[in-house]
Amino acid sequence: MRTLMTAQMDTEATNQAIKDGSIAKTMQSALEQLHAEAAYFTTHEGQRTAYIIFDLHDTNQMPEVTEPFFMGMKAKIDMAPVMNADDLQEGLARLPRM
Repeated sequence: MRTLMTAQMDTEATNQAIKDGSIAKTMQSALEQLHAEAAYFTTHEGQRTAYIIFDLHDTNQMPEVTEPFFMGMKAKIDMAPVMNADDLQEGLARLPRM
């Protein structure tokens, strides 16, 4: 299932990860492991934030997906199923006509 993970990272923890060089390794490893379809980085509510779109094959993947962000960057994580434009068109075509 295509999934959007939002990771809001703690400022102090990411400052330290930037200083010691671990943030680049953590991000690269996570994105490779997820086979991310897309990844965007910005700020949200004053915190460094990553938006990562990937295919969650099974819910048992959730710990391995989220723990690098929890442990290394004290992140707040949200995950939600998402659709692209093709998925939306297919879903709308399945709706009964009213």
